[in-house]
Amino acid sequence: MAAALAFIDREERAGDINDLLDAAYLLPRGKVLGLTGPPGVGKSTLINSLIQQFRARGLTVGVIAVDPSSQISRGALLGDRVRMRTDPEDQGVFVRSLAARGRLGGLSEIAFAATVLMRAVYDWVFVETVGVGQSEADIASVADTVVLCIQPGSGDSMQFMKAGIMEIPHIAAVTKADAGPAASRALAELKGALGLASAPDPSWEVPCLMVSAARNEGVSELIQYVEQHAAKLSSTGELARKRHRQAEMWLTAMITSAYGRHGATLLGSSLKFDPDQAPFGVESRLASTLRVTRV
Repeated sequence: MAAALAFIDREERAGDINDLLDAAYLLPRGKVLGLTGPPGVGKSTLINSLIQQFRARGLTVGVIAVDPSSQISRGALLGDRVRMRTDPEDQGVFVRSLAARGRLGGLSEIAFAATVLMRAVYDWVFVETVGVGQSEADIASVADTVVLCIQPGSGDSMQFMKAGIMEIPHIAAVTKADAGPAASRALAELKGALGLASAPDPSWEVPCLMVSAARNEGVSELIQYVEQHAAKLSSTGELARKRHRQAEMWLTAMITSAYGRHGATLLGSSLKFDPDQAPFGVESRLASTLRVTRV
């Protein structure tokens, strides 16, 4: 897994890597849980608790943790990996840190490809974003289920609305529930903010709860909501449709990033593909077409 991720992190992916990614895309095994929230909210600590509970049930877990990058050196500390206390001998857990490299949206550029590869191998894939704000909404482009984490003292419902993130989550959690009255106030404010926003899925009422990963409180309830949402997506067929939309979004973003809007406009309907196709080979062929035409 580590070697494959190193190859897809290269600027130019070789044909055999595209073949591997396409095969992984067409044979998904696991479900993808995205966790987003401001820095310091406790996402890594919560993921650590989730890993323990899923592993106790015999489920395998892959983790993609995106860390902020320096605007000067482009380097990253990759500290999220340090905060996840996993057993190095446990072959059922794999954690990969990715640097955002200045990319807006909260994810690394290779996060989609890494997620596709991991969900073909592990029962669950957890994707942790670099943070949350008006532009950090890319988590919805890779995750099946999104959990928004808010900590006590984050501000009132209007502050939440200003962040532009309330239309993203399928589940909302106030972390550090041991903060007492402050956590209860944050939960009430969070519910108020969600009541003013448009839900990502009108047929799913976004549950709000309090969790304390340090005390292992509320984590089992969070997992129940996550599994309920995953079951709903699978039973309605929405999971396959959602992943296909994500793949088309990724394809458009990659072409636009490399060749600008003009290149994407030239390709037009070619950026759409059949649900039984995989996006990586399509992207490679379209990019070759644009290079030939010297866009």
